[in-house]
Amino acid sequence: MLFNVGGQQALNLNCDLNENQDLIVNRKVLVVDDSPVDRHLVGGLLNSQPGWQVFFASNGAEALEFLKNSNPDVILTDLLMPDVDGVELVLKIRKEFSKIPIILMTAHGNEELAVRVLRAGAASYVPKKLLSVELHSTLNEVLSTLRNEKNIQIVQDALVCHEVHFVLDNDISHVSPMVSHIEHLVGQFNFCEPNSMMLIGVALHEALTNAMLHGNLELDSKLRDDDESQFYSLADERKKKHPYAGRKVMFGAKISKEEIRFTIADEGPGFNPTGLPNPFEPENLDKVTGRGMLLIRTFMDLVEHNENGNQITMVKKHKAS
Repeated sequence: MLFNVGGQQALNLNCDLNENQDLIVNRKVLVVDDSPVDRHLVGGLLNSQPGWQVFFASNGAEALEFLKNSNPDVILTDLLMPDVDGVELVLKIRKEFSKIPIILMTAHGNEELAVRVLRAGAASYVPKKLLSVELHSTLNEVLSTLRNEKNIQIVQDALVCHEVHFVLDNDISHVSPMVSHIEHLVGQFNFCEPNSMMLIGVALHEALTNAMLHGNLELDSKLRDDDESQFYSLADERKKKHPYAGRKVMFGAKISKEEIRFTIADEGPGFNPTGLPNPFEPENLDKVTGRGMLLIRTFMDLVEHNENGNQITMVKKHKAS
């Protein structure tokens, strides 16, 4: 049953649900269009399938007033309307009601405007001439995506700890993808600001690279100070020779809301970390040797090596804002 959709009364009116409403998800949709004919058309299409509770607004201003007191699951809006048009409406909704998806109803000749509104934050669009064919499928696609995002958020909110373990080859081209993956995992915990995450990523990148080049391939940092190209040429050679070939880097990450703990072990003979020059001394700042450890110790809260010197543990504590 379609109620009167004209004038100011439209805001307070909704469509009846199917009589089997206890088996139906009651989804609220706000239809915004200055044309009574188009509002009637959309309302009829929505009522042709059960599960929709429909509200109407005849312009953008009415829609914004409605949103102050109600929270629909989705908004269907025309583009060209008096007072507040579709572009302005989408911008305001994105600012004040960012979690409500918006679907545009477009008419021929409004394609360029539709692209602008999509870029402003609308979720999808349906040409008015295809409403009878595409409306329900578009609504379901958008709401399905939103439901998936909500489910992901529910899982992430319940996440207490994430622990992963990797075995890496001695290929430094694999380091950046690994760091990006860990940054993504840490992001699920809202552990820190993006800039802090970048610094943690730098420390992890240095530690993984050190394990491959200096641990497994036993390359001396001093060679890199003298001739960087020769340093990497030797690295390529050693990756193919015994006893270096086949050595792996074992990497474990334990991530929680309280701390991030990285453990990185190589299969080399190890080294004495106390034998490294102090990277914080002014005369050592312009040397490659020890630069990685300087960054690691600067960006992480706790840094420890095992007795053999072939395993490093790095910890970053959560800092309450």
